[in-house]
Amino acid sequence: QVQLVESGGGLVQAGGSLRLSCAASGRSFSSYGMGWFRQAPGKEREFVAAIAWFGGSTLYTDSVRGRFTISRDIAKNTLYLQMNSLKPEDTAVYYCATRHGSGLKRNAYEYDYWGQGTQVTVSS
Repeated sequence: QVQLVESGGGLVQAGGSLRLSCAASGRSFSSYGMGWFRQAPGKEREFVAAIAWFGGSTLYTDSVRGRFTISRDIAKNTLYLQMNSLKPEDTAVYYCATRHGSGLKRNAYEYDYWGQGTQVTVSS
């Protein structure tokens, strides 16, 4: 049983930073891709970033490139999202997800397992 547990969300002022973590368990993730998505109130879930567990190649949505960094610690089976220069429009519930296959994907339907989400609120 795959489990993903996010942590690290909170309230931060615009321009501040947060680091989200996603602890993964239940299988070896060496040949899988992982990603971060977010969902703001009244909006659809949107892609933020993805990483190949093996090799570490990454993909970002344009609105966060240069501000957010996705990474993973293989030994700890943990996924991270370092978020810098946060903006009020980054406010959302952030979810981590994992998918079969190592390709980097932007679409939520291509991910098989999801965490419960962690709230990030950026005040202006």
